Amino acid sequence: MSETIQPDVTVDSRGATCPGPLMDLIGKVKKVDAGTVIELQTTDSSSSHDVPEWVNKAGHEMLDIVEHEDEGFWSVFIETTK
Repeated sequence: MSETIQPDVTVDSRGATCPGPLMDLIGKVKKVDAGTVIELQTTDSSSSHDVPEWVNKAGHEMLDIVEHEDEGFWSVFIETTK
């Protein structure tokens, strides 16, 4: 699915440790309109668990998580609902 997802915004948090990537994502979510697709790029493995948990609690839509094993990071795709 991720190959068809075209993010409106990319947040590059590669190299940041927990809770940095999640905080970067939350900061961006607060600045965009509902329906915006955001890609969070992160090297922090805990983001693959923390981000979906926050997305669910915040009421946004989790679209996909893709691990780029060869490049050592994950892309987390969400769509804002508020």
